[in-house]
Amino acid sequence: MTATTDPADSERASPDEPMEAQFGPHRFAAGEGGGSEQFRGARLEAADVRGARFIDCDLTGVTIRDGWLVNVSVSGYLSNVTVNGVDVADFVSAELDRRHPERVQFREARTADDVRALWDTIERLWAQATARAGQLPAAAVNQQVNEEWSFAQTLRHLVFITDAWASRTVLDEEMPYHPLGLPQSWYPAAATGALGIDLTAQPGYTEILAARADRMAVMRRIVADQTDDSLGRPCQRSPAPGYPDEERTVIGCIAVVIDEEIEHYRFAVRDLAVLEAGATRP
Repeated sequence: MTATTDPADSERASPDEPMEAQFGPHRFAAGEGGGSEQFRGARLEAADVRGARFIDCDLTGVTIRDGWLVNVSVSGYLSNVTVNGVDVADFVSAELDRRHPERVQFREARTADDVRALWDTIERLWAQATARAGQLPAAAVNQQVNEEWSFAQTLRHLVFITDAWASRTVLDEEMPYHPLGLPQSWYPAAATGALGIDLTAQPGYTEILAARADRMAVMRRIVADQTDDSLGRPCQRSPAPGYPDEERTVIGCIAVVIDEEIEHYRFAVRDLAVLEAGATRP
């Protein structure tokens, strides 16, 4: 199974013919105010860039030579990334597979039974993560770690993902969006409002959990009804207004939901570990 948003699906024709800039693995556009080419081809020599943050940037072809990399954090899509002459992309992927075997299960899923087994895994993992979050002080579920989404915001985003990539596409519902859903940060605010979503809302955690449980039940019903043949059925609607007009199938849309579930679970448990450490610190 491969998500339709997977950047690995888009290969450059040749090293001399770069594709358009890719602003993060899960974007299809730079968004409002994004896409600056100000630093394209820039050369920084003997520059102090300590504490700099590169968020959803295309770093293709970037060279860091004789740099001082201490307390550096890198996340994103990796391909042909060399550190001190060693290509580390395959090593990183293998280590992530070891830590998160659901990634392997995702890639190997082919049949409707595979999809159902994978969704069972998703439900089990998130039940464990939600239980961990429930052991933290109440305010922790709204606490952001390193400017990432909080646990509550992550659940709200997954509500939106289910609405967009399952209810809207697979179930062909015109306006399935829950008002507390949280689209990706670059989705236009005006378009979000047109979906009935209030970005300024501050829903309670109990309300978020209820919406999340409802949307997970939607996914369970969808995968329960699938056959190997039905997975190839074309979907008529885009996930939301403004998304690219392209062909999508049931299996492709389900793959996006599951890919989002897997990736955000990985981020969530990473940040839960930080919050747990802080909660136990004297």
